[in-house]
Amino acid sequence: MPYLVGIDIGGTFTDCAIVDRAGKLLTTKVPSTPSDFSQGMMEALDTGARALGLSLGDFCRDIAFLSHGTTVGTNTIIQKKGAKVGLITTKGHEDAIHIMRGSRGYNGRDIRKVVHFPETQKPAPIVPKRLIRGVSERVDCFGEIVVALNEGQAEQAIRELVKEGVQAIAICFLWSFRNPKHELKVRELVKKIAPKIFVTCSVDIAPKWGEYERVTATALNAYLGPVITGYLGGLDKTLTGLGYSHGLQIAQCGGGTVPVERAGEAPLLTLDSGPVSGVTASMFLGAAMGEKNIITTDMGGTSFDVSIIYGGKPAYSFISNTGQYEYFLPKVDLQAIGAGGGSLARAHPETRTLTVGPESAGAFPGPVCYGRGGTVPTVTDAELVLGYLDPDNFAGGRMKLDRGKAFAAIEELGKKIGMSAVECAAGICRIVELNMADIIRKVTVEKGFDPRDFVLFAFGGAGPAHAGVFAAELGVKKVIVPQRKAASTWCAFGAAAADVLHIFEHSEIVGTPVAAARLNANLERLEKQAKQLMAGEGIAAARQRFEFSLDVRHKGQINEVEVLLPWSRLPAAYEPRLRKLFVERYEKLYGRGSALAGAQLEIVVCRLRARALTPRPKLSKSRSTSKRIPKDAVLKPRSIWWSGLRKTPVYDGEKLAAGNAIRGPAIVETADTTVVVHPGRTMRVDMLGNFEIVFTAGRG
Repeated sequence: MPYLVGIDIGGTFTDCAIVDRAGKLLTTKVPSTPSDFSQGMMEALDTGARALGLSLGDFCRDIAFLSHGTTVGTNTIIQKKGAKVGLITTKGHEDAIHIMRGSRGYNGRDIRKVVHFPETQKPAPIVPKRLIRGVSERVDCFGEIVVALNEGQAEQAIRELVKEGVQAIAICFLWSFRNPKHELKVRELVKKIAPKIFVTCSVDIAPKWGEYERVTATALNAYLGPVITGYLGGLDKTLTGLGYSHGLQIAQCGGGTVPVERAGEAPLLTLDSGPVSGVTASMFLGAAMGEKNIITTDMGGTSFDVSIIYGGKPAYSFISNTGQYEYFLPKVDLQAIGAGGGSLARAHPETRTLTVGPESAGAFPGPVCYGRGGTVPTVTDAELVLGYLDPDNFAGGRMKLDRGKAFAAIEELGKKIGMSAVECAAGICRIVELNMADIIRKVTVEKGFDPRDFVLFAFGGAGPAHAGVFAAELGVKKVIVPQRKAASTWCAFGAAAADVLHIFEHSEIVGTPVAAARLNANLERLEKQAKQLMAGEGIAAARQRFEFSLDVRHKGQINEVEVLLPWSRLPAAYEPRLRKLFVERYEKLYGRGSALAGAQLEIVVCRLRARALTPRPKLSKSRSTSKRIPKDAVLKPRSIWWSGLRKTPVYDGEKLAAGNAIRGPAIVETADTTVVVHPGRTMRVDMLGNFEIVFTAGRG
């Protein structure tokens, strides 16, 4: 039986989601292995195979589609363990990557550093100045070559960098996206002189105007290249050796997957690929439920990731920030804070306050209750002290938690600020919940969206324990914990449900009025590139889907907004409709009346998202509903803190039937997550097997 498989490697756990032909979902979860992430991935696959009663080899031969979301790139940047990179650029512009923008990459992300700017400093350079070489060449803004490439200088630069011991070379010339001839020639020279060195051109990773952001994207891609290609190459070889024959797909930050070969060429695409897969899964389930406006919240062991889906489409961003470096990359707009189950809690006696995160205990040593040597209490320890978690049935019984150690650690923390252990634990949870509500406001209210128009999806191992509180803070319509136990492995499910996605862009600033034919020629060129690439990947035309958009701005501004086009080609009289769509989007972001309705517009980027439909999981609806809760779903009650200890009913969520409704306070447990139903809320099981939390007694 062919299986669809998605794997997501997180900072704490590696998750695997397996869907069979009938639509039955099996999930597995194993600890991540930071020393070699591929080991954790293979362990997750092997655990899934054994659960199916198969050997790993037999299982791999039966897989029809395997997609992998990886944090290897993210960890490489965080740990500063990337390749030694050399940069070749236009002579006279060697310092662009060091000059940066005036904000040094802060731009309001850390208000303390913006206000106290003199205290800030630039990050460690991706490419030190001694490894940057300028060569004579020049292309103007129209794509005309005004200074021919000095091939002798280029060869000398390559040889000098090779002698310096670089492992990767980044090539970025001025206006190369208007004419890539010089970049491609230098790449050809690199492959001739040093064929084993990883080489990347800006036209392949960020073909847009903006010298600093483009050179940064190119340098980061080179920085990740040798690490990612080594990791993915070894993984692909292992899977092929085990009998998997359909080509490994890698989840990418744009909201789909790319073949392993493309991920090796453009490893920058893999950053945030795991959390973005949770958005993909939420779109898939939302479509089945008829929900088009969704706030996605993913709380794992290390971070809390938030995004929105509006009108059935995810929100996108086009400038990313990593370690203060800003770069171009079209991706699903995802905001993250350090607020996970492993987030560390600290007391500050001088101010009698608590802080939670952003530092995390990770998988090792993990929370104090894991008994692996952790000494600083975490959110998970607080959940255990409050009674939310069953110490004998954590992670499906695979782990035993030490409540005594957690209690002692939090009690010690509480003494520093005059609180009891349970008060301190409640405070830890409340702080992290309000932090999560705040980041959700940043992706909704601050982007022109009203949370009350959305449903909230809560997933990740720790998310369902806290969603009832931060959702009430926001006033959302209801909370969905997707697919019961699959909620903790939702990003892995999203990887299995994702389409292949390639994004193509053409940058050219043109002011209105501009003839439709000129823009259509650009769209035609992008579609031709997409069809050629997908044909080379063996993707039949019947599977191909195309979505076009334009980045538009008022003339005189430097920032633009994306407008999704309702046409595959612009009609002759397109401008009034395009202007209307632009004004709607602009005023959604910046407020009613902020757009200048009669102003001249500039079209900056033509974009194509080319998708290839892949096999999809099937979501089966229950054939009947029942209000009667099955006897075997009722577990032993336990004392839980709700502004005081209270004996609280506990249920086995995997045995509840569609139509069951449970009034809070209550705890609903599955193998890999715990749903906390606070007083004043009701949890129902819907026809698709999701847990739905609604507010029954006000919003609190």
